[in-house]
Amino acid sequence: MLAPYAARVQESRGRRYPEPAHAYRNDYQRDRDRVIHSRAFRRLEDKTQVFTRRYSDHFRNRLTHTIEVAQISRTIAAQLGLNVDLVEALALAHDIGHPPFGHAGEKALDAAMRAHRACFDHNLHALRIVEDFELRYAAFRGLNLTFEVREGIIKHSRDYDPAGFPELREYLLGQNPPLEAQLIDLTDEIAYHTADLDDGYEARILTLEEIRRGVPMFERFYVQAEAHYAGAREKLKFNEALKRMLDCMVSDLIAQTQARLAASGARSLAGVRACPERLASFSPAVDAERQQTKDFLYQKLYFSEALRPEKSEAEQVVTELFQYWMEHPEALPASYQEQAQREPLHRVICDYIAGMTDTFILRQHRKLVATA
Repeated sequence: MLAPYAARVQESRGRRYPEPAHAYRNDYQRDRDRVIHSRAFRRLEDKTQVFTRRYSDHFRNRLTHTIEVAQISRTIAAQLGLNVDLVEALALAHDIGHPPFGHAGEKALDAAMRAHRACFDHNLHALRIVEDFELRYAAFRGLNLTFEVREGIIKHSRDYDPAGFPELREYLLGQNPPLEAQLIDLTDEIAYHTADLDDGYEARILTLEEIRRGVPMFERFYVQAEAHYAGAREKLKFNEALKRMLDCMVSDLIAQTQARLAASGARSLAGVRACPERLASFSPAVDAERQQTKDFLYQKLYFSEALRPEKSEAEQVVTELFQYWMEHPEALPASYQEQAQREPLHRVICDYIAGMTDTFILRQHRKLVATA
């Protein structure tokens, strides 16, 4: 049973290239399946979330993080009466545009592009992947996803100025995306805040004492866990606190979004699109605690001394390979040399690097740069 404001697959704006209906899957289900079977999705298994595999193979990578985001998103969507199929497709696709080495790789790739008066945006790169780079079908390039999934890929985490991005004008830049897309950026934060606390603690970069002092939401639930499970091991009480922290953010997001929907008067998807601001939201109190958690993770984990060597190496690898191919375009694979006849060389190199896994880019660096 869908709520009146949910996105209905029967009212989809459709695909760029019309296709016959499938016998037993609706279009959003087919989009979900196309994402799962894509090469870009498979590559997420070997792309860094926070910790590279050389640090440990016990921690999240982009793929396992994506699966966690999809699980959280489905749960919330069902409670809000949203289209779970669309939410799942968007959650599974939300990170396919990320380059290797996590945010360190993205930072270096963007810096390399800015030297050519361009930039790297992982949402826009994801759109290029699903519209052009994936080659699975004889009838068209890309995955030929529905409009709503393509729109959600670029608009789930930010709004693009119509004047600054005329090439995206078909995606209704002056309107909000459906609630199904609005959820994804928030569920992404829920997933990585709790997961990164977990992985940081397991890696012994974050101590329990630091987390309790720096993350008020965690401390509140750890006190509860201690009261209920006084004899349990520290790690089990830690897990219990994280579980309650995740549940708190999920429950708050559901309740606050319901309240904002009621206050807005939006009774249809058109009403959601026309609202002056996005409706999916945490309450002010929980949002403040979310920001405290985010600040803590940036200060104590993402920019920690323990991770600095790997981040620096990642940035160096991306920067040096980018420059190498700018100077030696003949060393690019044939398909990218052909692409460079139609598009600027720096954009072609950016596309090539962004699609790489951690393992492959390190192998290319050793082959082309380190041994030069």
